[in-house]
Amino acid sequence: MSTHYIQANTNGRLHPAGEPSISPLDRGFLYGDAIYEVWRTYHSVIFAWDEHWARLRASARALHMSLALGPEQMLSEMRRTISAYRAKVPGPGELYIRLQITRGSGEIGLDIALADSPDFVLLVQPCPATPDDKLRSGLRLSTATSLRRNPAQSLDPAWKTGNYLNNLLCLREARARGADDVVILNLAGEVAEAAVSNIAFVRGGAFITPPLSAGILGGVTRGLILGGIAASAGIAASEETVRPEDLRSMDECFLLSTTKDVVPVREIDDIAFNTGPESVASRIKAAFARAARAYASAHPELSVL
Repeated sequence: MSTHYIQANTNGRLHPAGEPSISPLDRGFLYGDAIYEVWRTYHSVIFAWDEHWARLRASARALHMSLALGPEQMLSEMRRTISAYRAKVPGPGELYIRLQITRGSGEIGLDIALADSPDFVLLVQPCPATPDDKLRSGLRLSTATSLRRNPAQSLDPAWKTGNYLNNLLCLREARARGADDVVILNLAGEVAEAAVSNIAFVRGGAFITPPLSAGILGGVTRGLILGGIAASAGIAASEETVRPEDLRSMDECFLLSTTKDVVPVREIDDIAFNTGPESVASRIKAAFARAARAYASAHPELSVL
């Protein structure tokens, strides 16, 4: 059970998130027939608005789904939801903003023609922070052995859908071994990603992350680092296939996500990695923080104050 207040907005109706708001016939509930996207704020500005919206549109196209609202209308609904949240939880603090869109409700059955119109739910809560001890020492990961990442030919991990059973079960296995997160391999036995994060490594001072062809989500944080943030810190960055036998040649490992940006990893099973303030991961995290501050300064129209 959540220990903090979460504000919801279902199709424009504001309410506490603990209050039921969708029909039992909603296809997101029945079949996972949904897409979603998560934004966060830095310096009280919604970060990477365009990149997340573009990915949401791509997921909608892949599922032959209509978006409930356009970007300007949805941004307005986000502001309403954030205002309602702030009325309940005054004060500063960065926010997590989740938008889920389902195909809607209708008669029971798989045929998408049974849905009448899309539904949306917005959720606003504090942006989760990585504990200081984990930022200092790094996370412990374990590789899933009972399941592999579902292949793109079945259900493409590049689509950010409401179906996360593959990730959930892989994470369950790793957590049962005492790990913080999981390393998921694809059917070819290559490193794909973590439960809800991309994974990256450092070898010889260079940033390396698995390619999209490994069957992973095209993470926004990952894309921004590859697209220039690493270079701004003087760090070469590239995509490269990584196999489990390559892990011992890596100097560092870290996870990349929207809510937590760069989080160091200290070990994967019995393989240890360098962490600490002098690490490449720390330099990339600092460069990302500078980029986020610059973005906030350049986009006052996305302020949520």
